[in-house]
Amino acid sequence: MSLGQHLVELRNRLLISAAAVLLFAVGGFLVSDFVIDQIQEPLNQIAKATGSTANLNFGGVGTAFDVRLQIAIVIGIIASSPVWLYQIFAFLVPGLTKKEKRYTFGFFFSAVPLFLGGCISGWLVFPHIVQVLNSFVPEGTLNLVEAKEYLGFVLKLVLAVGVAFVLPVFLVLLNFVGVLSGMSIIKSWRWAIIGIFVFCAIATPSADVGSMFLLAAPMIVLYLVAAAIAIWHDKIVNRRAEALSADLGGAATA
Repeated sequence: MSLGQHLVELRNRLLISAAAVLLFAVGGFLVSDFVIDQIQEPLNQIAKATGSTANLNFGGVGTAFDVRLQIAIVIGIIASSPVWLYQIFAFLVPGLTKKEKRYTFGFFFSAVPLFLGGCISGWLVFPHIVQVLNSFVPEGTLNLVEAKEYLGFVLKLVLAVGVAFVLPVFLVLLNFVGVLSGMSIIKSWRWAIIGIFVFCAIATPSADVGSMFLLAAPMIVLYLVAAAIAIWHDKIVNRRAEALSADLGGAATA
């Protein structure tokens, strides 16, 4: 394919992904009330436990609509993840061999549950983060939480963790197509762990170390699993190469 054809294909796949996100976003807008209630629940629990008040503050005329729109878009991205993840992998398929195409579709079916699992992990850990951050509010004061900022923080956290959980799949994909060796992945484990903790520190801007470890632990495990799969694949490739060399050597001798 020429460069122009690649650009046309990229445009078409982006349009398909955008249409899927928009379609699911319509449904997300309809359930935005339920999502707001669930996201506000940690604040309600804090208020009950401390006897204080912690309410969402919609500080502008259009803030409520902006918040609902933001929730709808994030729900659209999450719910349509099978579609846009497929479009990403399908865009890579034309440049791969038949064998590599099989790997690509296998990785697609791994990436979708990992992305959704990451989003769920982010959703489960955010109430703990909110409780820790709210513990710094002085006694006797009223904590009016800006709705747009608060909901934006929660939704970005969910998406960020979802994307982070998918990255090991791309590491394995790069290994299977011969771009990255398993040993290079495992040798970089120190930098990878540092990067994971830096990411978790940014994604969980609280003083609670436990929140960071709740997110970092599964990400480290996924990184090590990706490294193990890559090393296992390299060994298989090397064995096949040695067997082929032995066969060719025997044929040449004969």
